[in-house]
Amino acid sequence: MDRSSGQNRAVSHLYPPLDPYDQRMLDVGEGHRIYVEQCGNPDGIPVVVFHGGPGGGCSPAMRRYFDPAVYRIFLFDQRGCGRSRPHASVRDNTTWHLVRDIELIRERFDVDQWIVFGGSWGATLALIYAQAHPDRVVHLVLRGVFLMTQAELDWFYGGGAGQFFPERWKQFADLIPADEQDDLIAAYSRRLFSGDLPLETRYARAWAGWENALAALNVAGGHGESPADYARAFARLENHYFTNKGFLESDGQILARRSEIEHIPATIVQGRYDMICPPISAYKLAYGWAKADLRMIRASGHALSEPAITAELVKITDELRDNETVNL
Repeated sequence: MDRSSGQNRAVSHLYPPLDPYDQRMLDVGEGHRIYVEQCGNPDGIPVVVFHGGPGGGCSPAMRRYFDPAVYRIFLFDQRGCGRSRPHASVRDNTTWHLVRDIELIRERFDVDQWIVFGGSWGATLALIYAQAHPDRVVHLVLRGVFLMTQAELDWFYGGGAGQFFPERWKQFADLIPADEQDDLIAAYSRRLFSGDLPLETRYARAWAGWENALAALNVAGGHGESPADYARAFARLENHYFTNKGFLESDGQILARRSEIEHIPATIVQGRYDMICPPISAYKLAYGWAKADLRMIRASGHALSEPAITAELVKITDELRDNETVNL
């Protein structure tokens, strides 16, 4: 399928483009400054968007999943990526630094509670943030659930997904000598943090290319080669977080602590054929959570821009718009 046709269908579901009414760099400590913007209605329902990666950064399209007449939309670039500085830095960059940064944003802008919207790593961070601050989240909107478990990392970097995309897997794995291929996360880490910028960029593009190739079900060949600066931040941050297992205390921590957030309603959108974050994680998260609504999307993969996923997410934010219980 022509890539542009799928993107056009996705765009047709979104609200029109809009500009932020507030943009700033926020000093969060340890030498980091993060980009934060507000869009929509300054007196509207607060919603904060967590981008994926880690290291993906926010984009203008993310503003468009919300009715701008009703929502006060917060977007920000997490430490080390997008417009945040220092770029591609993993120093003082952990999940718990990000949770603290989110709280700093909430407090700085005098928000009591908000809707939390995130996909992929953004869904991971949303769940961890909600578990750390359950009184601050009025609703979770999650897409492409990733629970930061070893099984998920093994699936994507240990050859599971490669069984469906063997030619792309070979390209990704064969950049590493055979005697290092038993742990590709570690092997790529040695190159992404080598201090040799051309080498880091080469392996960063390969790392990002493997993920991009599998992101959308109906996009043959993925999204093309990522720009060097973007790929380097994306790959270094993902690798850093995955090497450190998301800085969680134990494998399976998010599910083990689910009881702490079961009072919060959650709407979960999951592509049935998501090759990056297989549906089993979304199913495990939702199973037995009375206030969770899992919506499996047929003939869809992982990407936020998948047309049916885009349509469902906009439908959800419109439903929340019309729900008086979230009119904060």
